[in-house]
Amino acid sequence: MSRFQVKKVAVLGAGVMGAQIAAHLVNVRVPVVLFDLAAKEGPKNGIVTKAIDNLKKLKPAPLGVAEDAELIQAANYEEHLALLGECDLVIEAIAERMDWKLDLYRKIAPHVASHAILASNTSGLSITKLAEAVPESIRPRFCGIHFFNPPRYMTLVELIPTPTTEAQVLDELETFAISALGKGVVRAKDTPNFIANRIGIAGMLATLKEVENFGLTFDVVDDLTGKRLGRASSGTFRTADVVGLDTLAHVVKTLQDNLDEKRDPFYPNFATPPVLAKLLELGHLGQKTKAGFYKKAGRDVLRFDLQSGEYVSAGAKADEVYGRMLKKPAGERLKLLRNAEGPQGRFLWAILRDGFHYAAVHLADIAESARDVDLAMRWGFGMQQGPFELWQEAGWLQVAQWIQEDIAAGKALSKAPLPEWVFKGPVAEAGGVHTREGSWSASEQRFVPERRLPVHARQLFPERVLGAQAPRAEEAGTTISDEGDVRVWTLDGEVLIASIHSKMNAISPDVAEALAEAVALAEREYRGLVIWSSDDKFSVGADLQAMLPAFVVAGIDAVEGAEQALQDVMLRIRYANVPVVAAVRGLALGGGCELAVYSARRVAAMESYIGLVEVGVGLVPGAGGLTYIARRAAENAATSTGSDLLPFLTEGFTAAAMAKVGTSALESRKLGYLVEGDIVVPNKDELLYVALQQARAMADAGWRPPMKRSFRVAGRSGAATITGQLVNMRDGGFISAHDFHIASLIAHVVTGGDVDPGTLVTEEYLMALERKAFCSLVVHPKTQERIMGMLSTGKPLRN
Repeated sequence: MSRFQVKKVAVLGAGVMGAQIAAHLVNVRVPVVLFDLAAKEGPKNGIVTKAIDNLKKLKPAPLGVAEDAELIQAANYEEHLALLGECDLVIEAIAERMDWKLDLYRKIAPHVASHAILASNTSGLSITKLAEAVPESIRPRFCGIHFFNPPRYMTLVELIPTPTTEAQVLDELETFAISALGKGVVRAKDTPNFIANRIGIAGMLATLKEVENFGLTFDVVDDLTGKRLGRASSGTFRTADVVGLDTLAHVVKTLQDNLDEKRDPFYPNFATPPVLAKLLELGHLGQKTKAGFYKKAGRDVLRFDLQSGEYVSAGAKADEVYGRMLKKPAGERLKLLRNAEGPQGRFLWAILRDGFHYAAVHLADIAESARDVDLAMRWGFGMQQGPFELWQEAGWLQVAQWIQEDIAAGKALSKAPLPEWVFKGPVAEAGGVHTREGSWSASEQRFVPERRLPVHARQLFPERVLGAQAPRAEEAGTTISDEGDVRVWTLDGEVLIASIHSKMNAISPDVAEALAEAVALAEREYRGLVIWSSDDKFSVGADLQAMLPAFVVAGIDAVEGAEQALQDVMLRIRYANVPVVAAVRGLALGGGCELAVYSARRVAAMESYIGLVEVGVGLVPGAGGLTYIARRAAENAATSTGSDLLPFLTEGFTAAAMAKVGTSALESRKLGYLVEGDIVVPNKDELLYVALQQARAMADAGWRPPMKRSFRVAGRSGAATITGQLVNMRDGGFISAHDFHIASLIAHVVTGGDVDPGTLVTEEYLMALERKAFCSLVVHPKTQERIMGMLSTGKPLRN
């Protein structure tokens, strides 16, 4: 891998994007200086400090933990330009005005370090034109870097070189963006709006055109173009509101200003849609102004109606017949939509056809290969499949014929024919643009392989396009066993991997038994064990549905036996004679959280959501979660000079009693579910690599499990203090009587039960209290109502 190190970054511009890019740099622990103009009144850093303060209020949260806002160093161009010399990467993110950007480059150029990379975060301005304002000495280290909003959550980063950008500079920046920032990188050609926005905004304009053609309303369209279509759940127009209609209009204007009908045969469709123009005229810019295509009125959601100029009731859904069509295999699905008689079906075929058509016509102009288009649309627009992937899956030549027939019949948005390569030559012979050998490059007229930098070796099972025939994690390596919904396998013959693959990766008695067997096998024949799953669910916890039949047949004794078996597995993992590493990605809830905290070490993806959530179904953590909270409190108190355990217990108790979930790995560390020795990995695709490395390193260091020891508990006086606070909450109407009952049971367990303060207890003792509390709730009518409510609706019931 490149030895280029980014020790510090400067972000120029404290607007929406600049401030959030700075926030994400702080999330991944890269020191950052955020610049803006000097304020005309008050402190000169006032513009930046206001932007930093605002980061704490934004939703979705740009910061992993709000307090980290203080880690962003504020600066202004008048006083602090010398700080640029300390930075290895300078990201310019000011407003999309070519003249403003060029003026800023002239101002900062003398201060940029001789080795530093200078990159412009622009959504569509010409990088080559921007480079002309940069001194000749900096041009080899200048390029475009386009983050998508919000930068913390959106995977895509587009890198755009100029003719003078050094190849090594792009490789170094791509390496940093992938491994340090956790991004998926696509290299784009320097064309208006690059790849994702060029395809995506053209698609949005086409959608608006087809909405008009078929007379549909925005709410129905969003229902059709969200999850049903394999796209972002917010659909088309809610997504536009989130992005900002002013931002959308700006990107549209970039297309209008930089293209014409000769360069883009779809250009006549790029006129600002009347509804967008009207909303902009009204100052309704979307979520930021609380009104756009939609607005909230109390609890009601309203949609804008162009004819009346008013907001009217929203919430209309698509005809369910099209919902059923969209569940069909790709080829059958597109055929049904194309032949549909209703406007909703014909609309869906039209927008899909328009997308295929536009992507094919412009592939040679905007991207190195079809793979870059598909990944850009997945990572930048939340699509499950890019346009070329869907087209290929549905039957390449058949779909191409349908598109060409629509073009000939005047139904398409442009008369431009599909390129010749669609019908003849290697693509037609291969049945699509993606093959094992590579993806089709229309500019080079060949299949080109993926770019492979050393950093990519850290991604053992990266996201790949359909048709690439990449190895799947579920089939990779050597399978040792695959029983009880747990595949036990190895990649290197040294470290064992256990992958849960039950529904939602829930932990049933069979899963627990299989994990115990994996530990035993690892102790006999391997150097370590990694618990890892290939999707965004480490585990959602205990399988309640698997528990119910045993309860019906054998009563509460069966439940108690299952809980003890699960607790025994947790202790088996904690005291294993090989290191057990939990590789956490996505959801680790309830029993999944317990599985993680009982492992020797946790390696967590940044976007991991960890917590004990059993209260939501009227239960208490029963597989050792409360025991963990009590033990950690005692261990933390042991490092203090004070003798009172309660302050160290409060946060853990509150997290369990309120079912708090860490909404990032950083917040999960704050809640105590991750500890200082645990590792946070920005890129989810590097998670397994890092976890395996950790297991090997721990084994090399002579791993020994912790010694079993007793620890102090707060006792009955601690429980009384907590219960007194709960009484106030109940009597004040903040929690229900059943919530009070559950929280009191949690307090009883974490304080050690009816014992004196400072009493030494064992994990087994506390786990027995957990089981008793858990089982007492299983038979409680209010808890049974909550369990059945969750199983039937998927939502917590408050009773």
